[in-house]
Amino acid sequence: MGGHEAHRKDTDMSGNTDKAAGVANEAASKIKQGVGKAVRPDRLQGDGAAQELKGDAQQVKGDAKNALKDGANKVADAANKKL
Repeated sequence: MGGHEAHRKDTDMSGNTDKAAGVANEAASKIKQGVGKAVRPDRLQGDGAAQELKGDAQQVKGDAKNALKDGANKVADAANKKL
């Protein structure tokens, strides 16, 4: 069971790392978009919008990894109980 617990920790970090990166990208995108609106360069506004989409995608990826991990852990726990 020790190996199973170590795997859980590694997988958990991966999903949470993606979610944190997504949040950071969204925050940076808001800053870029705000600056872009203030000084009006369309490129900066576009870059900010693109980065926001990237952040959203990273958060979805993190959620998906965590959901898969949770499902795999439930299956493994159920299998261990039958042993």
